[in-house]
Amino acid sequence: MTFPAAFRHAFLLAALSAVPTCAVAHDPIFGLGPHVLYKGGVEIALDTAVERAGPERDSELALELTYGLTGDWAIGLDLPYRNRRDVPGSSDGFGDPALFTKYRFWRHDTLGAQSSAAIAFKVIPDTADSDQSPPLGKGATDALLGLTYGYESRRWYRWASLRYRRNGTGPNGLERGDRLLLDFVVGIRPRPSGYLEPDTVWLLELNGEHAQAAKRNGQRIADTGGREWFLSPGLFWTLRNFAIKAGVQIPVHSNLDGDQPETDYRARLILEWHL
Repeated sequence: MTFPAAFRHAFLLAALSAVPTCAVAHDPIFGLGPHVLYKGGVEIALDTAVERAGPERDSELALELTYGLTGDWAIGLDLPYRNRRDVPGSSDGFGDPALFTKYRFWRHDTLGAQSSAAIAFKVIPDTADSDQSPPLGKGATDALLGLTYGYESRRWYRWASLRYRRNGTGPNGLERGDRLLLDFVVGIRPRPSGYLEPDTVWLLELNGEHAQAAKRNGQRIADTGGREWFLSPGLFWTLRNFAIKAGVQIPVHSNLDGDQPETDYRARLILEWHL
């Protein structure tokens, strides 16, 4: 049985309209970007991160679930599993989960480009085991507030973000010290591609961290606090609604207070699906 050409074209158009036409939007790997899900959208991500500083090694595998409440507002949940290794020994188990939200409050579209800005908030309650050595939990509830700007075109990307992490007071009056995070990112798509084709964007991030000194019962603890800067090359590869993000943080400047192990490297691999 042969269908008329007009009917076949109409059927093909209807089939394509049933497939999500919004490719996975781009955000930095280590920084914060303004991307939010479309209304009713669901994102499932597996996030693997590894950090080494002297004899300390911390690795984490997290399941991240995000839901688009509107076209500008998303909420989500992080469920991490951690492995920590230090001189005294090692420990494994579930880390502190996190609840987060992001609201895009500004968006400007031009021919072939989009600029936007968003505010993000995350709360990390204390639920993990803090009695192991090294501990998996922090022993306190932390909060993170961030502001981010992004520009995306067919070839070029750029982002900037500022985040402040307020760390709660743990057992025995321990204050771990707040953190200020600053990120600048550029990206380039070497070859523009269509939605049904694989898409590659190369990224280069500059990530800065300033940590306040820790205190116990109001008294400063030696060998805590300081600044670190990282140069972080990365890759963002997408195919329709699936994405792979990978990058490594390389320390380029360190000014830590007292005797502290400097960060050797950090690496991150993320697999994302948009439904």
